[in-house]
Amino acid sequence: MQGMPVQTVAVALSPVAQSSEYVATIKSRRSATLMPQVSGLIIRILVHSGDHVAAGQTLMEIDPRQQQAAVDAQRATERQKKALFDYNSVEVDRQQKLFEAGVTSRDVYDQARQAFENSKADYESAVESRKTQQELLAYYTVRAPFEGVVGDIPVHVGDYASPVNSPPSILTTVDEHQDLEAYIYIPTERAAQVRPGLSVELTDTNGNVLQKTNVDFVSAQVDSTLQGILVKAPVRATADILRNAQLVKARVIWSTTPMPIVPVLAVTRQGGQSFVFVAKSQNGHFSAHQTPVTLGDTVGNSYSVPSGLAAGDKVIVTNTQFLVEGMPVIPMGG
Repeated sequence: MQGMPVQTVAVALSPVAQSSEYVATIKSRRSATLMPQVSGLIIRILVHSGDHVAAGQTLMEIDPRQQQAAVDAQRATERQKKALFDYNSVEVDRQQKLFEAGVTSRDVYDQARQAFENSKADYESAVESRKTQQELLAYYTVRAPFEGVVGDIPVHVGDYASPVNSPPSILTTVDEHQDLEAYIYIPTERAAQVRPGLSVELTDTNGNVLQKTNVDFVSAQVDSTLQGILVKAPVRATADILRNAQLVKARVIWSTTPMPIVPVLAVTRQGGQSFVFVAKSQNGHFSAHQTPVTLGDTVGNSYSVPSGLAAGDKVIVTNTQFLVEGMPVIPMGG
């Protein structure tokens, strides 16, 4: 029987990554949840979700009028105490001179000193009370604690914010834009393989690699809810990964091993078993032999083959649908 011309490819060893894929959550290393420190109606919201803000920038304002009135009242009390303190300061000096001149008794002088000390303490107390009320006034302006990105804003103008609500009111969040990390939970059966330095590829839903990184933290505890080990890998902020709590796929690479690879077109399947046809030479003539193989991960347009082939085998990549075991072939190509 005349041999059928076929294209062949010599099997070569190529580094193949042994990996597992998990879902990773991108989190900011510096994230703040802003809650009200005072009670009142929200009168202004100056930012939107996703806005980039500077440290100290005003995000929203809570109606400060009641607190401003308390500050004004305390300031008036402070002025009143100051006036009495100033009067008693002059009076104690006058009584001291009169006492030293023998005009008044020590009892009168001591009463003047006592009145001075009392008014001084009252004035100092009024000053501190005014400062306290003034510091509370600052809490009615909600500011960004650091440079970052504004998260969800669940409140609206006119809502009543209070630190004593149950659950507490959340005004918004601010996440630092630069220092991000991927949170990955590895099943406990992989515990022996988990270690710092493991390569991680973060991909989108289409399998496109967004970023390559390495594990830099491995938790010493198992999460009792997920029955997994938390590992973290640093992530650079890019146009593809911007937000805290974003979900991406994480491909954890356990090891890289040289392994035979074959083109996807060379593989046929029968009854759940994968095969390739190998052109083998005998007495100068080639024939096709169906060889069962175990397929591993894909490498580009090829399959890795953990078992079934050896380097140098001539794998047939064309006309495989016409081949049968032992059929004469004429190899062309590799």
